[in-house]
Amino acid sequence: MATAPPTVPAVDTDAAVALTQDLVRLRTVNAAGATEVEQPAALLVQRLFAAFGWPYEVVEVAPGRPNTVAVVEGGGGDGPTLMFEGHIDVVTEGDPADWSVDPYGALIRDGRLWGRGAADMKSGVAAMIYAVRALQLAGPFPGRIVVGVLCDEEGLMLGAKAFAATPLARTVDAVIVCEPEGYEVCTSARGGIRLRLDLHGVMAHGAMPQEARSPIVAGARIVQALAGVQSWAEERYGTHPHAGRVTVTPTVLLGGDPDQLNVIPAHGVVGVDVRTIPGTDHAELIGRVRDSAGAAAAETGVDVTLTVVDDRPAVQIAEDHPVVSALVAGHRLVHGEAPPFGAVPGTTDGTILTRDAGLPTVVYGPGGKWIAHQKDEYVEVREIGEYTRVYAAAARAFLNGDAR
Repeated sequence: MATAPPTVPAVDTDAAVALTQDLVRLRTVNAAGATEVEQPAALLVQRLFAAFGWPYEVVEVAPGRPNTVAVVEGGGGDGPTLMFEGHIDVVTEGDPADWSVDPYGALIRDGRLWGRGAADMKSGVAAMIYAVRALQLAGPFPGRIVVGVLCDEEGLMLGAKAFAATPLARTVDAVIVCEPEGYEVCTSARGGIRLRLDLHGVMAHGAMPQEARSPIVAGARIVQALAGVQSWAEERYGTHPHAGRVTVTPTVLLGGDPDQLNVIPAHGVVGVDVRTIPGTDHAELIGRVRDSAGAAAAETGVDVTLTVVDDRPAVQIAEDHPVVSALVAGHRLVHGEAPPFGAVPGTTDGTILTRDAGLPTVVYGPGGKWIAHQKDEYVEVREIGEYTRVYAAAARAFLNGDAR
């Protein structure tokens, strides 16, 4: 008997678009010191889960910062556990006057849904929720699906760290992270190291620089030295086919007071953003930064203290892993051709889920790859429906073992 060709479960595209709009209208900015960030959007998601009859758990990771995690049983017998993951915090919109639309208006115009978080990543959250709903309504399936709407991705990824420590995380077989990647199936993600270099010199009058040990001069020399560290890293670790090369980027240079231009300060700060590729030895690279910065500052008599603010490894999953194959199959079913493979230019919650819980993660979601954090952020409306359909098809393939 011939096997029927695979089909995509019927999805409610209009509902996925409407949920995206509802989420975008909620200003869930991850701001320092905020006592409530995701809470309004989390409540919206929780009401939806309850309406679907999905059991869910809410864990407040920090005040006003909940993780909302549902578990949807397939009812079709034993099978694997697939997780869809997304976050509902966003970065600031900056000056609203720089936008051509209301950053929180969720306006649909010219086939696009506009607003902060439209791409990064409230459309991905909406698509994954309605993909799982479609699969549930289509009938029993083996195994189960975990729907994780986590907090603080735009900060220190506290939500992913908290979930990775739960017993539920240990039961997950694979994770699809629904970040915007412009139709690429991202099997790798660059690592990120945030470094703070505190410079300790000697204060003096600007007219008597011989009495000072200037962190300003030391900072300038350190910035030059960091270019040498990047060249060393490029030679040491080479080029990844999707993730490119290691970058070592000065992002902060602080020292002195604009109201005291005749004073050489005693202290300064250099901030460094390091992006790594799979195979990078982070300890070795951090040591290289420490040694190079220390040597550059020593020429001016300034001492340097290096602090690792955050350290996220580069991660990678095999292109023939079942969850990757399932996504490729779902994309092909919806679009008629295989998707390209790529890399996440930054890090995602998937980085933490792989690092802390050992979970295989792949990243694929609606929205342009480079649109995140920009003014006039948008997502193509048609993409929301397309990704909802791909997620539903991919989940079916993974849970049924069709991609193995």
